[in-house]
Amino acid sequence: MIEDFSGFVRELLKAGFSFAIGGNNEGVFGLLEYGWDEEPPDSPIRWHTGDRETDPWVWRIRVLEERDDIAYSKLFFRKAGYITKEWYPFFLAARRGGNTFEEEYADGTISYFAKRIYAAITEHGSLPAHDIKTFAGFSRDDKSRFDSALTELQMRMFITICGERQKLSQKGELYSWPSSVFCTTERFWGGGMFEAAANISPEEAAVMISEQIFKLNPSADIRKVEKFIKGYRT
Repeated sequence: MIEDFSGFVRELLKAGFSFAIGGNNEGVFGLLEYGWDEEPPDSPIRWHTGDRETDPWVWRIRVLEERDDIAYSKLFFRKAGYITKEWYPFFLAARRGGNTFEEEYADGTISYFAKRIYAAITEHGSLPAHDIKTFAGFSRDDKSRFDSALTELQMRMFITICGERQKLSQKGELYSWPSSVFCTTERFWGGGMFEAAANISPEEAAVMISEQIFKLNPSADIRKVEKFIKGYRT
């Protein structure tokens, strides 16, 4: 049973990947069995309390601030999840197959709206979501297109969350809820990650991840395992 942040990190490093929110694992695998609408019995874990040790909502940013071996983003079924440094090359190989963003866009597999977002992020290095909208030229009426394209880029593993930042008023005062900050996966991990992925074929990657999933959950839904692995490539 996971009871605190260190226990969560320990088990995540063993597993290699996981949905972020308990009770929302699509029949595949998640370390946390309970979500924020449920209270786990006999456990100190409680969602949205702000406690750094026992609130899983806090953990998602804490792993990014304190560690360099775990990525957090919308990775599985358009939902948030974690992948460790050990397993990230396999997902990169399965989803990107060694292709660059430019190659995928030229092939027509990436939307124009995703291209605008990606260009803004690469130009500035990293950007919070509210600034991406501004720099990429999205209006309030474009909310659904923006959200869809942002998720598309995360699922395709071209961008990832690298922190969070609050908005600043004209007076320099913080306001509203913090926004996720995004950067490219290349910036987040560095070149060594992509060199490792280049030595793995998409087929080999899919087999390795699949075997790990069934070790973690022998009852995983076979129909959904492929989608879990390949994301937008299904």
